[in-house]
Amino acid sequence: MKVALCFLISYEHRLNKEEIWREWIEPNKDIIEVYVHYKEKEKISSEWLRSKAIPQDKTVPTDYLHVVPAYYTFIKYGLEQEDIQWFCFLTEACVPIISPLRFRELFFEKYATSLMGWKKAWWNVWYFKNRRANLHLLDPQMHLGNTPWFILSRSDATACIEFSRKYKTTFQTICNGEIANESVFAVALFSTYKLQNVLNVETMATDWSRMMTPNSPYLFTVGDAKDRDFIDTFIKTHPYTMFLRKVAPTFPDAILREYSKEKKSESL
Repeated sequence: MKVALCFLISYEHRLNKEEIWREWIEPNKDIIEVYVHYKEKEKISSEWLRSKAIPQDKTVPTDYLHVVPAYYTFIKYGLEQEDIQWFCFLTEACVPIISPLRFRELFFEKYATSLMGWKKAWWNVWYFKNRRANLHLLDPQMHLGNTPWFILSRSDATACIEFSRKYKTTFQTICNGEIANESVFAVALFSTYKLQNVLNVETMATDWSRMMTPNSPYLFTVGDAKDRDFIDTFIKTHPYTMFLRKVAPTFPDAILREYSKEKKSESL
């Protein structure tokens, strides 16, 4: 059984913390596959990332507000490999803040389960007409939202593909709206009677209290006391936290390595 770390990279075509990721992956290289979706392969300067890039003919056009096609590309590509059981969706600015051992334990405990925060849409679907996932065009029971970066089980990934085919019009209606990745997976799993089995938890620590723009969370750059306090508090209150978003290249590697260290309680 394996995990697919699915990195959606654009702009600079890099991982902000590639060295940290490579160090973190190494102890679990037997259970981890890395997939990279990109816009222009020639812009990827890292040989390691280039070696993980999915085939050019499988990439799809994306932009900040329309990334669902890339998610589905990862899913279709991963489902071709029978051993992929988890899909972890990540960006170039994500980093691990869990030890490799703990990640391994969680995977073998929960490999058949999706870990994705979801709830009723937290925005006014009528105010955002023709924008956020076009939810105003759907039945009210489908007015759902999900965290944008999460972990999907193989079974639920398959269900999402089935939803896109069986309910093609609904799927396309959602995708034609903006930020559809924050609704389509909850709607797909609801429509295929699987949402109730999703572990409704946060796996990605994200600071929305210090937003950089109306659509973008805080960017961790210096690792000061306020940054550390947010991360520590988030981990304590969200026991399934595995990753941190968004982290700048300037964020101290030493702090990230500290969070990734094996805890004494994990080695007992």
